[in-house]
Amino acid sequence: MNFAILMTVLLFSDFILAQDVGNANETEDLVIDLRAMSKRFRAMESKLEDSETRLKDSETQILELKNKESTKVIFSAATGGGDKGIGPFNTDTTLIYRTVISNIGNAYSPSTGIFVAPVAGVYYFTIFYHSGGQYEGHLSIHNNNNVIVTASDHSSSSDTADNGGNAVFLQLQQGDQVYVRMKVNSWVWGNDHATTFSGFLVTQM
Repeated sequence: MNFAILMTVLLFSDFILAQDVGNANETEDLVIDLRAMSKRFRAMESKLEDSETRLKDSETQILELKNKESTKVIFSAATGGGDKGIGPFNTDTTLIYRTVISNIGNAYSPSTGIFVAPVAGVYYFTIFYHSGGQYEGHLSIHNNNNVIVTASDHSSSSDTADNGGNAVFLQLQQGDQVYVRMKVNSWVWGNDHATTFSGFLVTQM
């Protein structure tokens, strides 16, 4: 029952009792009892309001947890381009991995080679490449404009086939960009299997 309505009923009852009961002491005792009941009802209403507030807070926390659990970000892509070399270029170049193996969450763009974090959190990224020969193989993972980790192989006239890679955990904010740059005058083998870029969301922050 609404508290204001309850108080009206109690006060009205108080008034009727005051008229009907002839003994002043009995009337006073009843009024005291009614006032005590009113205080108890107020206390109960306050407890109910506190319980409702805690319930709403719990529901909000559960909803936030569900939203975090439903956020899935996983991608893996290869350079593609057939069985041929990529590079060398006369400037540092963003490597575009055009063959998408998986892209859950659509955070990686095969047209730009750039991964954009859809939510704040900790992410894990890896790069692998096949290289070797007369040109150096040199790749680096960038977070926005910062070099984070690199993987490289020196040029050689005798050692003509090498594989390499690196990996890193990154704490990103929503909208941060992660991509791979190939160093000037470097070279990697391009196909659907040898040179890859992958990442996934470990935990949302």
